[in-house]
Amino acid sequence: MHEQPFLPFISRPGRYLGGEFNVPDIDIRAAVRWTLVFPDLYEIGMSHQGLQILYHLLNDLESVAAERCYCPAPDAETLMRSQQITLSTLETATPLHAVDLIGITLPHELCYTNILTILDLAGIDFWAAARDESAPIIIGGGTCGFNPEPIAELCDAVVIGDGEEAVAEISNLVAILKTQGVKRSAMIDELANIEGIYLPHRFHPRYDGDGKTVSITPQGGGPETVKRRVLPDLDRIGHLRRPLVPNARIVHDRLAVEVARGCTRGCRFCQAGMTYRPVRERSVEQVVELAEQGIGHSGFDEISLLSLSTGDYSCLPEVLPELMRRFASEKVSVAMPSMRVGTLTRDLMDQIRRVRKTGFTLAPEAGSERLRQSINKGISEADLLRTAQQAYELGWNLIKLYFMIGLPTETEEDIEAIAELVEKTAKAGSVDGRGRKKISVSVGTFVPKPHTPFQWEAQLSVEQSRQRFSLLRSKLKKKSITLKYHDPEQSFLEGVFSRGDRRLMPLLVRAWNNGARLDSWSEHFDLSIWREAAAQLHIDLDFYLRERSESELLPWSHIDPLVETEFLAGERHKSRTREYTPDCRYHSCQKCGLCDFKTIMPIVHNRGQAPPAEPAVQDKKPLVVEAEDHYRYLVSYARTGTICFLGHLEFLQILQRGLRRANLKAHFSQGFNPSPKISFAPALPVGTMSRCEFFAVDLVQPITDLNRAKATLDQALPDGLEITDISPLQGKPVQDMISTYEIELPRDLSEPELSILAGYDAMESLVIERVRKGRRKNLDIRPLVIGIKPLSRRRLILELISRSAEPGTKPAEVLTALLHLDADTVLRLQTMKTSWSALED
Repeated sequence: MHEQPFLPFISRPGRYLGGEFNVPDIDIRAAVRWTLVFPDLYEIGMSHQGLQILYHLLNDLESVAAERCYCPAPDAETLMRSQQITLSTLETATPLHAVDLIGITLPHELCYTNILTILDLAGIDFWAAARDESAPIIIGGGTCGFNPEPIAELCDAVVIGDGEEAVAEISNLVAILKTQGVKRSAMIDELANIEGIYLPHRFHPRYDGDGKTVSITPQGGGPETVKRRVLPDLDRIGHLRRPLVPNARIVHDRLAVEVARGCTRGCRFCQAGMTYRPVRERSVEQVVELAEQGIGHSGFDEISLLSLSTGDYSCLPEVLPELMRRFASEKVSVAMPSMRVGTLTRDLMDQIRRVRKTGFTLAPEAGSERLRQSINKGISEADLLRTAQQAYELGWNLIKLYFMIGLPTETEEDIEAIAELVEKTAKAGSVDGRGRKKISVSVGTFVPKPHTPFQWEAQLSVEQSRQRFSLLRSKLKKKSITLKYHDPEQSFLEGVFSRGDRRLMPLLVRAWNNGARLDSWSEHFDLSIWREAAAQLHIDLDFYLRERSESELLPWSHIDPLVETEFLAGERHKSRTREYTPDCRYHSCQKCGLCDFKTIMPIVHNRGQAPPAEPAVQDKKPLVVEAEDHYRYLVSYARTGTICFLGHLEFLQILQRGLRRANLKAHFSQGFNPSPKISFAPALPVGTMSRCEFFAVDLVQPITDLNRAKATLDQALPDGLEITDISPLQGKPVQDMISTYEIELPRDLSEPELSILAGYDAMESLVIERVRKGRRKNLDIRPLVIGIKPLSRRRLILELISRSAEPGTKPAEVLTALLHLDADTVLRLQTMKTSWSALED
C-alpha cells in the first residue's frame, strides 16, 4: 500500500489503497510494463473476472509487469484535480503515462466517460492521433470491442475476442521492438500482425447525406475485416490459483471459477451467445483444482461457478457434488449466478443449500410463450413454475425474476403476460402453506446489440419504455411482489452507443466536459447533459435507435465475430415464424459459420447426452452438526498505515479470511447462513491506527505451537496488519475498557487551546449533539473522557471509556467539542491507540 494524501477527505477510501492479498511483487524495471484499467469504481472492477485473468497471466510472463487502475469516484477526482495529483497504479504508484501499454476493459457502453476521466487524470490525450511518441499504447478489449467505433479514435488498438493469448503475444512483440529502438507509432502498426488486433487508424468510414455508413475502407492494402480471436481450449490457461483478495467491500466478493465459455442456446437477443461461441468447457479435474487452490490461497467462503449458463455445463452433475464434498464442512458455499430455467433441478438446489442459500434468480426474459419462442429462449411456463415451486419447498423465501420489454414483435398482451407469469410464480410459493414468499421482479428495456439476429431491430424510445413499465406496474399490486426496472434513459444512451459510429466520439468528449460521469450509476447519470451536448453538435440521438435494413452497411461490419451475417439474418427471420434453433452442443451443427472442427470446435465433455434431468448426487442435507470440542484463543494484533482507512466490517472480513488461509478452523453458527464464531474488540473509527487490537476465536482444534500459529496467521494477512500475540482465552473477552490514544495534530496547539486542556479536569460536562434518524439529541461525553493532556505542542494523550451496548465517543469527537477544531484539522489528525485495560466495575 502507498500513501494517498486525499484518503482522509473522501468517502470509501478503501477503493484507493491497493495492497490486496496475493498481489505479486512488481518489477518496475520489467522490459514491458502494463497498466490494466477497469473503467468503473473499484468495487465493480475488482469483481470482474476478465481483468484478473489477464493480470495474473501477464505477471507470470518473464520480463513483464502488469498493474491495475480503476476509475476514481467524483469526490476523489475533485480532490486529485485540486491537489494536482496524477492518476497512478495501485501497486507501485507509477503514473499511468509512464508505462508502455494501457489495456482498457470495455465491459459496457455506459463506462465510456469513465475512460475519459482516467485518461485526463493521467495526463493522456483523448484522441489517439494527438498522442506523441512518449505516450503509452492504449489497447481496448472486451464485450464492447465488437463495436468499438464510438471510441475507435480513442484507442490505438483493440483486441477482438479472447485476450489471453493475444496479450502475451503483444507483450513479446513490444519487448522485441523496444530492444530494436522502434518508435511507438511503428509499434502500433506492427500490432496488426497479431491475430485479432484491430487498428482503428487503418480503417476509414464514410457516411452519406442521411448519416448512414456507406463504406469502411482499409488503408494500405490491409484486409477488409478483422477476425475475432478465439481461445480454443480453456484448460490451456490454468490461472487464478492465487486470486486477488480485496480488502475493501466489492460487489461480487467470492472466488470465481470459469467452468465454461460460450453458449449456443441461441437466444436471439444475446450478444455474448453469438460472439463467444463455441462452447468450451473446463474439465472436472481442472475446475476442482482451481477451486481447491483458489479457496486455499484466498480464504473466500463462496465459490461462484461462472459461465453464460452454468446449468448447461455438462459436467455439473459430477463437479457440484465433488465441490460440496470437499468444501461443505468448511462452510464454503457454491453459487451459480447464471442458471437457466430447466437446468436447475431439485437435486442441484439441494446441493447449493447445504452450506448457505445463495441468491435465486431466474430469467424468463419474456412473459408469453409466443415471445419466448420468438427469441429462442426454449423454456416453458411449466419449467419456470416447477423450478420456483421446488425452490420454495427447499426453503428459499425470495425468488428474483428478470424480464425485458421492447423485444421485437412485443404487444400489450406480452406485457400483461409478464404480470400473469409473476402471479403464477407467487402462487407456486403458497403450495407448502407456509406463506411469506416474495418475488422480486427486475425489468429492463431491450437494447439491440451488434452481431446478433436482432442487430437490425428498432429500440423503444424513453417514453415508450415508460408507458410499458407503467402498464406492468398497474398489473402487479401484491405486497409480496416488488417491481424494479432499469432507468429507460440509461437504456436509451446504451442503445445509442451500442450501435453507434465514430461520430459519437466528439459527443462523448463534449458530454464529459459538460460533467457526465459514471453513467451506469443512477445517482450520477443525467441524460440532459447528453441531449444538450448532442444539440450543440447537431447529432440526432434517435437516429441510432432506428430499425436498420439488412442491406445497410453497419458501422461494425468490418469486425468479424466469425459468425456469418447470413446466419444472423436467418435467425431473425425464424424469430418471426417462432421456429426453434436447437443447441448445437447436443444437436447437429446449425451452420453459424464459426467452427472449422480442426482448431475451433465445441468442447463438451459429456456431449453424448444433455445433462440428466435429475443428476444422481449424494449427501444433500444441510450440514448443521458441530464438532464437540471448543478451543478459545485471544488474538492480539496491530493495524498501522493506510490499511486503517478500511471500515470495521472490512477488517472483520479480512481477519476471517486470514484465519482460513492460515488453516485455523473456527466453529460456525448454525442455520442457513452460518458465520464463524469470532468476537471482536469495539470498532475503531476509520483512519485510526492501533498497536493493541484483539479478537477472540472459537477453534475446532487446539493450537499446538502458539508461536508457529502466530507466524502463519501473520503471513496470511495483508500489509499493515501484524499479529502480536495468540494466547488461550479463559472466560469472555473484555468488552468494557479504558483505551489510551496518542493524537498528532497537523499544527501547533494555540495558547488558548493549551489553557482549555490544562483546565479539563475541572470541567463538569462536555456536551455534544448527535443526529440519529433525523432526530437531534444531546449527550454528555465528559464521563467517558478520563483524561486528556498535551505531550508536546502537536501531540496529545487521551483516555476514553467504552462500554458494550452503550453510547460511546471517538477521539476526533472529543477534540472537536473541546477545542472547537475545524473540519479540515479534524480530518488531518493522526490517531494511534496505544493500550487498553479492562474497566473495573
